Parts: sequence; structure tokens; C-alpha cells
Amino acid sequence: MTIGIYTYVGIRRLTTLVFIIASLASQAQNVDGLKWFKGNTHTHSYWSDGDDFPEMIMEWYKTHGYDFICLSDHNTLAQGEKWKLIPDFPAHDRRFREYLQKYGEDWVTYEVDSAKRVRVKLKTLEEYAPLFEEKGKFLIIQSEEITDGFEKKPIHINAINVKEAILPGGGSSVTEVMQNNLDKVHEQRQRTGQAMFAHINHPNFIWGISLQDMMKLNGDRFFEVYNGHPMVNNYGDSTRPGTEQMWDLLLINGVQKRKPLLYGLATDDSHNYLSYSVRNSNPGRGYIMVHARELTAASLIEAMESGNFYSSTGVELEEVKFQNGTLSIKVKPEAGVTYSIQFIGADRGKEHASILKVVNGTEAKYKIRKRNTYVRANIISSKYQENPFREGDFEKAWVQPVVK
Repeated sequence: MTIGIYTYVGIRRLTTLVFIIASLASQAQNVDGLKWFKGNTHTHSYWSDGDDFPEMIMEWYKTHGYDFICLSDHNTLAQGEKWKLIPDFPAHDRRFREYLQKYGEDWVTYEVDSAKRVRVKLKTLEEYAPLFEEKGKFLIIQSEEITDGFEKKPIHINAINVKEAILPGGGSSVTEVMQNNLDKVHEQRQRTGQAMFAHINHPNFIWGISLQDMMKLNGDRFFEVYNGHPMVNNYGDSTRPGTEQMWDLLLINGVQKRKPLLYGLATDDSHNYLSYSVRNSNPGRGYIMVHARELTAASLIEAMESGNFYSSTGVELEEVKFQNGTLSIKVKPEAGVTYSIQFIGADRGKEHASILKVVNGTEAKYKIRKRNTYVRANIISSKYQENPFREGDFEKAWVQPVVK
């Protein structure tokens, strides 16, 4: 990850210097041409088990400062014809009326039966995307949550920027099911030439995926270290590890086997848009900040596969730089909020990770030692997260692991 500062050497003409500074400032870019883009890769709508229309969801994310969004409904893409029977509850009826008022009779196709139940024809991605997408400002990435299982254990994998829907691959074990579906995403990418990737979702959801299951995988590069759904057991329990502990154990195992680094994503897994509480799966809980050249799916994926992003529930960073074996972090501070920067890693031969260094403040550095197999970082703020996964959660960010 590289986030530099502007340096100008040997500039002789002041007018040229002023022009360059103004141009770069206007683009809010760094010297390497990269920009930060905020996004969420796990979102649901009426196309599967979400409780809102895609247009209303896209509007929420766009007006709340997101640059890209992946609508990832279960085993489906927003294509073809689909009618939704609006649930007979006041909140759903009210939302339909709001939707109809906002977009009008010319846009909304619906019918009312003899029992006064409302059915709405959902808009496809091709239809609604032009309402929201703006080059360099907002992007919708076609995605799918491949929803599979084994012996009643849920196994869900998101496929990001797919061209075609992917049918669940099945298998004779949890690991085989995951591997088959990862391979399907890889096959489509190779066949079509389109950049895409998969990430393993909420491993602790109904305790479906164990640490041992994931250790056997090949080709897994991303998983959800944080998921905003209230049933995903991010923190584990007395006998099973939380997702962050799983991450470190998987990194230790992966480095030993010389596998590529595993990167951790924070996502909403949003389903509920009509009411907000810790009991609901609401938008705005987890997101990623990608440092990419441009707001295109290909550029975002290229950056993510290089580890050039961080995950967050509210903490924002100004700088993440790994150079000459040193990981440097600079927090974008918020007034009245304090920060603790923790560098986490494992030493060679050790079975568990530990906190290597703690800095209370907004800037910190850690130089990797020969004994360290990898280093990543957590940034924990003193600010409580608004509408959190669990009451009392502080805002947090996760910086991706690096190796020397």
C-alpha cells in the first residue's frame, strides 16, 4: 500500500508549480494518482430477502457518501422479470407509497388484487443503474451471494462484478462446497476476461464455517472479518474464535504454506431499511475504503487484490503506507475523539498472533522485524458506533496485513 505526499524538486517556474498544486488538489489525489473510494460489497434487496426496492437502497448509499455499492442478492442477479408481493405490514405499505410518490406512476409497475394486496414489478439493474451511476462519482457493481450449504450449515460466498449468475456448486464437505464455489468464480473470470473476485461471508453465521474448514482452501483471498448482520457471531463464543482471531490464525497458516495473504473486509450485509436497531441488519455498519486509480470495477479489484484498502466501521485514515519494511498509519481525526493504533502480528514458529506495539494518537509506524511473519493493524476510536452490530461497540478500522 502506498499513499505518498506531494514532493516537487527542481521546479523552476512558479506559475507551473501553482498550476500543478491546484490541479492535484482539485482532484484530491496523491502523487501516484490514487484516490480513496468508499464502498460496500454485501447488500440485499427485494430481489431476494431484503425489505426494500433497489432504487431506494441505491439512493441511501449514494446520499450517505458511498462511491460504489454491490447489490448481492442470494443466487440471483437483478435481471429478467420478477414481481414482489409487498408484505402486509404498515412499514412495508408505507415504503411502497414512498417509492411510488418518489418515482411516479410512469416508473413503477404494480397491480392490486381483489384482497388489496400490492404486487410490484422490480426494476432490473440495467433499468435503475442510469438513475444513480455517475462516472467518477458513483458506481453499481453487479454481484451475487452464492448461497450454498452442507448438512444444514450455511455457506455463503459473494461473487463481485460477475457477468453471469453462478449456480451453487455443492459438495461433500464444508470445505469442498466453498472450494467449488470459489472455483466457479475463478472459472468465469478466466473465461470472460472480466475482473471479479469472491469473498467468504460471515463464517460464524450459525457456526457454518470453521477455522479448519477455511485452512484447507486454495485461492481464497478475501473474507469478512466484520459483518453487520446481528446473527453472524463476529466475536465468537467461549469455545469458538471470533472472526478477527480466525483471521490471524489463517494468516499464520497461510504464511507457513506460502499462500497469498488473506484480506479482511467489513460489510453491511444489509437486509433491513425500514427500521433501525441492533436486532436488524441495517446499512452503514461496515465498509471498505479502496485506494485505486479510478472508480471502475477493474481498478477497484486491482487495488484490493494488492491489499490497497482498509476496512472500517467509522474510523477514517489519511495515510496507509508500507515502504522499506515499515507500515505507517495516519488517522483522519475527528474532534473530541481519541485513537489507539495497534500493530498485530505473529513471530516465526508461534501459533498465535499478539499485539506488537500500541500507539495512542493519530500517527504510528511499525518496522517489521525478521522474526515477524506478517503485520497488520487495528485502529480503535473512543467514539461509540452509531447503530452498531453490538451495543457498546467503538468505531474501528482494520489495515490489511503486509509481509517484509
